[in-house]
Amino acid sequence: MLAEELINPATPVLRPYDSVGQAVDLMDEYGIRQLALVEDEVYKGLLSEDTLLSFPDDEKLLSELNLPPNPVHANLFQHIYEVMGIANQYQLDTVPVLDEDNLYAGTIVVSDMLAKFAGLLGTQEVGAVVVLKMSNRDYSMTDISRLVESNNAKIISSYFSGAEYGAVDQATLTLKLNRTEVSAVVATLERFGYVVENVYANEPLENPDRHRLDLLLRYLET
Repeated sequence: MLAEELINPATPVLRPYDSVGQAVDLMDEYGIRQLALVEDEVYKGLLSEDTLLSFPDDEKLLSELNLPPNPVHANLFQHIYEVMGIANQYQLDTVPVLDEDNLYAGTIVVSDMLAKFAGLLGTQEVGAVVVLKMSNRDYSMTDISRLVESNNAKIISSYFSGAEYGAVDQATLTLKLNRTEVSAVVATLERFGYVVENVYANEPLENPDRHRLDLLLRYLET
């Protein structure tokens, strides 16, 4: 999913002839803390509510303010991962988007983007979440997928967080599966040496299933 698909056309912009008070009121109305300042479709920067509230005269026009440049933005064809990185880095509620000519194309509302990202991860799908611990060198999505699919399950989405320097065995792989009953999947992963740190599911691994799984694993180790 690209930035151009995430633009919210209902998000307003600020113009140089708007007053400080008008800008703050507009932010309050839309429940967001930053809005793009645009003049003749040229993006001038991102203004924050905190910056505007620091000016005592709310009748002052935005064009009269001596504001430091804040050119943070995304481009039309940046991936949602990159846009989320920008939003996180600068702690943004909104991300202005520029086109190929560096003209203002629209604004992404971060809350909208997070909702769409959740959909990409399959969070609305019914299924278990399995968290594995491993070393960086043991990470092979091909091998793990094969083991999961050998139990008639599929990986809807995954997220790999590599280990930090000096913590070689602390990488984490989070799997969202398409089934809630994943005892067999867990047993297979553990049998092949993967450490299953947690399982989150509507049908958790409880007794007697957990007990039978432990017995099976002990048998396989002998």
